[in-house]
Amino acid sequence: MPDNDLALVLAAVGPRLRALRRQRGTTLAALSERTGISPSTLSRLESGERKPTLELLLPLAREYGVRLDELVGAEPTGVPRPVTRHGHVFVPLTGRLGGLRAYKRILPAGRPDAGRPAQRAHEGYGWLYVLSGTLRLALAEHDLFLGAGEAAEFDTRTPHGFENAGPEPVELLHLYGPQGERIRTRTRPADGR
Repeated sequence: MPDNDLALVLAAVGPRLRALRRQRGTTLAALSERTGISPSTLSRLESGERKPTLELLLPLAREYGVRLDELVGAEPTGVPRPVTRHGHVFVPLTGRLGGLRAYKRILPAGRPDAGRPAQRAHEGYGWLYVLSGTLRLALAEHDLFLGAGEAAEFDTRTPHGFENAGPEPVELLHLYGPQGERIRTRTRPADGR
């Protein structure tokens, strides 16, 4: 990475740290107690007066529940950039690092001979809502075929995989939360009516 690019990456870390701390509603003093980093060092990191080092960033990444590469190389909030993985397009709908994340996901038209989708398992919890097309969700030994307007939720520790089961692209909303973070649903107004 050229020196100029490295300087830009390092300059972006401070504002990202400040944004994470403010999103969590914590003070420098409280963060200092939980990480062992002095409030003045935290302040200088956030303002860009102190160069970020692994010794400082690792406890902060742990405290905020984000991976180090997200902390250092994340896109600025509000600038979603589509990413393509395994032929699927992911459009981030949330700019927040860590915590609950939302994506619009687009799967290209299916192949009739594709077979069962490969499955993987990891910590977390997932929710899907199909906007268009037909999605095949392989969930452990079960195959679910979801059409437009249908939804599924599952513990991502259960082996799971996705594929397009129809002749047109599938568009879906995909929410993912780390283990223990669940969506809260409300079935009636707060006043009980």
